[in-house]
Amino acid sequence: MGRSRGQRTRDKNKSSLPQVPKQLKSDGLDVEYSREFADHEDLEAEARAAAAGIRQRKAKRK
Repeated sequence: MGRSRGQRTRDKNKSSLPQVPKQLKSDGLDVEYSREFADHEDLEAEARAAAAGIRQRKAKRK
């Protein structure tokens, strides 16, 4: 029989374990840096990210 009939897995520990350990989860905040320490690649990546954000906002409006 399938699991739709109320059957549970035999391993009770399996359902309580998280997929990612808490110490590996990010808080969702981006790392900030000072512009004086930024090199050319950082500035270029920042410009690409801003352009991608603009494209994403335009796509959501449609």
